[in-house]
Amino acid sequence: MKLKGRILIVDDEPINLEFFDVMLTNLGFEIAKASDGVQALQMVVQTNPDLILLDNLMPRLTGWEVAKRLKQDKQYQPYSQTPIIMFSAMDEVQDKIEGLELGVDDYITKPFNFSEVLARIRAVLRNRELARQVARREQRLAVVESLNRSLVFFTQHIRKPISELMAAAEKVNSSGASVAGRLAAAVKSQGAEILATLEGLEEEIGELQAKGDRLKRGDWSLEELERKLKKHLRDWSKRPGGGQEAGG
Repeated sequence: MKLKGRILIVDDEPINLEFFDVMLTNLGFEIAKASDGVQALQMVVQTNPDLILLDNLMPRLTGWEVAKRLKQDKQYQPYSQTPIIMFSAMDEVQDKIEGLELGVDDYITKPFNFSEVLARIRAVLRNRELARQVARREQRLAVVESLNRSLVFFTQHIRKPISELMAAAEKVNSSGASVAGRLAAAVKSQGAEILATLEGLEEEIGELQAKGDRLKRGDWSLEELERKLKKHLRDWSKRPGGGQEAGG
């Protein structure tokens, strides 16, 4: 799968912004940039990125404060699942733990190796796509469950009027034509109710099937999902050497 997407780069060092802009643009990514934490939050809302590369030590708001707002503030709830890779010149274990517990997806210490950063970008984006596919599969299962509930409701609801019709017909057979009028009335009443139930069920089934088809168009098979998950895990286990050094 060719992973592309929109990446927001947040760093107060112009040289780092330009470095990532040039390198990632050449690889096919769409780039947005911010030079401090306040601008970062504004750009998240404006661009709705697929991934945020977030420097930790910045003016106005630190990267940690930006991540905290995105993950916890109701104002930024639509962006709370946006993956974040955080950079820091400080290799403090506690900082990394706090970031990961907050929901940061990866943590890289400066100076960094671009080949490794690129591998992690691809891994995080792949992980996000896998999560989306799992969510879509869960939605499809929910559609199936809803359809099953509707069918169960229908069978339970229609059993009573059919039973009443059968009982009325039995009375006609045993008692003669004197109850034919009541049978006709029962057929008319219960028949109308059955038809109304059928129409409602058909409409609901059509809506659920259309929703399921929309989800299925962008879905992967279980075999493909498993294959991509295994590849994702293999990519995470590799730490590429070589490449260009950057960061500061």
